[in-house]
Amino acid sequence: MKDRREEALVARLSAYDSLVEVGVGRRPDVAAGLAAAGCAVTATDVHEFPVPDSVEFVQDDVVAASEAAAPGEHYQADALYALNSPPDLHGPLRDVARAVGADCLFTTLGFDEPAVPVRRESLDAETLYVAESDVRGGLS
Repeated sequence: MKDRREEALVARLSAYDSLVEVGVGRRPDVAAGLAAAGCAVTATDVHEFPVPDSVEFVQDDVVAASEAAAPGEHYQADALYALNSPPDLHGPLRDVARAVGADCLFTTLGFDEPAVPVRRESLDAETLYVAESDVRGGLS
């Protein structure tokens, strides 16, 4: 782990057995940390990016998935999360999470407000937003 922020996110998110990181980009550190903690992790992004062998990668667009009759099987997980998520992806992320019965958690770039109703959790050096529409309840 590179920093306190990543460590805090891994500590919080590792309560889930399976997770999907939406929009992994060039920073798979949290996904890798979760995999090292024993979680099953899939990472998605609209562009192909390398991820550690312990993390599955699927090239996909969460906006298109949110508009589909059913999102892809790779979204089947206990929780979907996104890091540094822009407001225009908050709704699609939440909608895909709802469609698969998963919790929806995300961080923003720090200056953006969430675009969906959320509950805020203060982690070390980070605010984690949990979409109020979370359906799993007990872990969030």
